[in-house]
Amino acid sequence: MLNYGFAKNWEAVGEFRVEASPELEITDPGLFLKGVLKEGVLQEKAGVSFAIEAGPLLPSTLPHEHGVGVEAIGIVSGKVAPVTVHVNGGGGLDRDDRHAFAIWGVIGELPVHPKLRLVGEVNGESTQGQRPNNSALLGVIWQPMSNNVFLDAGVRRGISRAAPDWQFTIGLTFGFSLPTSSRQ
Repeated sequence: MLNYGFAKNWEAVGEFRVEASPELEITDPGLFLKGVLKEGVLQEKAGVSFAIEAGPLLPSTLPHEHGVGVEAIGIVSGKVAPVTVHVNGGGGLDRDDRHAFAIWGVIGELPVHPKLRLVGEVNGESTQGQRPNNSALLGVIWQPMSNNVFLDAGVRRGISRAAPDWQFTIGLTFGFSLPTSSRQ
């Protein structure tokens, strides 16, 4: 995933996944516009945060996913005691035959150390004419060196028949600022 903040509370987001099953496949590519509509807990302010993310789903290397779709979601984030909770929901049209789909998720983050958070997630996707794909994840987010590097890892278990039984995920995030020029 690549996020680029181009204005206060607005980012351009590019994302994709690489799956090995049995060949390397590029899956779930998309380009999105993400905006914070109400600042709150995620911006270190009082109250809930509300954001939206929307954009095109790009063709993938998987069979039957060579078309273009669209997706939009809303994300509400708040605090319940020490846990940060994110609730999201949305939908769109898939890459294949432009079937309508709905997506949802609930994520909890519990800080156990200043640089380590436990993460739990339950999420799902229902596509018109297909079985729901629902799963749960247990993972960690670790900041090993600085505020600009994050390592995340998790184990996901399918809780519906359409979901894979088990998945293992790992990610590495780097934050950086682009140099700015000053004119005199």
